[in-house]
Amino acid sequence: MKILAIESSSLAASCAICEGENVLASSKLCVGLLHSRTLMVLVDNMFRNANIDVKDIGIVAVSCGPGSFTGLRIGVAAAKGIALGLGVPCVGVDSLLGLAYNLIDLNSVIVCAVLDARRNTVYTALFNIENFKVIRCCEDGVLEKEELKQKLILNKQPTFLVGDAASSCYEYMQGVNNIFLASPQLRLQSAVSVALCAQQIIKNKTPLNDIVVPKYIQLSQAERERAEKLKDIF
Repeated sequence: MKILAIESSSLAASCAICEGENVLASSKLCVGLLHSRTLMVLVDNMFRNANIDVKDIGIVAVSCGPGSFTGLRIGVAAAKGIALGLGVPCVGVDSLLGLAYNLIDLNSVIVCAVLDARRNTVYTALFNIENFKVIRCCEDGVLEKEELKQKLILNKQPTFLVGDAASSCYEYMQGVNNIFLASPQLRLQSAVSVALCAQQIIKNKTPLNDIVVPKYIQLSQAERERAEKLKDIF
């Protein structure tokens, strides 16, 4: 069964078509352009270049958050629209969990997924990679970089940073011996990893949500600013 995967939770936008362990096609952009301009063009060109009929898709998978509020809305809307048009299931994949699948080939390591949440904070979660399996160690959360650093210092296992905030976190945590930066080609979000994660969800017979929605774990900047203004007024 062919899976169309979409990832737009942060700076990079990507899409992929996978069948089992085979990556039939993939496309990615990380040049600062708006996902509203690039995502559907990427998807359309990928199908054309690979000469694959969109009607062959059996499942649509999408990264649903946490991440960029706008990016998530664009990706989820696109995925749900395609799935609805094809009459196939739409599977939502946690963005941080999808990132952990970038390093699925490693063994006995901790993956720390970090996405920029602004104001010196990151969306983050820890995952253990054992025998080609990703095991969640904690729930998604929002931490200041110093909080995350202190948390990782207590962990003795080799820990690899992935995500769009990986480089800045690595620089901030210089001197912590067990922390490593994932290589550039594995560092950012990937639609291929979203597809791999979706395959595992289906393989485990995990119940699928009827409604896939963006996963927000904190207020948007506009909502925070509004709350602060209301606090000053009252």
